[in-house]
Amino acid sequence: MTSDLDFYAHVATHGEVLGVGIGAQPAQWEAALGTDYLDTQDADLLRRDYGLVELSFQKDNDAWPCFGVSLQVHRLTQDTESDVPAPLRDTYGEFAPTVRFEQLAAAIARLGYTVEPEPDAAGTSDDIRRHRVTESGVRIFVRTPEGPQQTGEVWSLSMSPAWWRNTG
Repeated sequence: MTSDLDFYAHVATHGEVLGVGIGAQPAQWEAALGTDYLDTQDADLLRRDYGLVELSFQKDNDAWPCFGVSLQVHRLTQDTESDVPAPLRDTYGEFAPTVRFEQLAAAIARLGYTVEPEPDAAGTSDDIRRHRVTESGVRIFVRTPEGPQQTGEVWSLSMSPAWWRNTG
């Protein structure tokens, strides 16, 4: 049986969710994740929110290709049942309310991928550190430890080739 950790590691290394990724149209995401989402449109931009999974689309003629996918892991501390789309629960089982970065990094390494810190990551705060999966370009945002006995919790994962193009 696969687990939520398997899901996060797969997304981090392959840049896709249930076979759908960057460039996919809204209908393809709906076929994979269902119809329980909230759309917010502003001119030629569309944000689709499935709770855990948040998608960004930009209109291109008559198409709406996806240009950004993020996993808002921090939202699960409130309600894993309603924030995890049913197709993900059906595939990966129950999702824990938090994910430890060390566990995710180890799962990624077991798949043969490398996670490296981005020490001077612009746009992050003092309580968030950014890491990058070298081979896929997926970014992992991690809460900094709040005490000597705690390890960091994953805040979110983000994949968007257009956003990260100039940052290595």
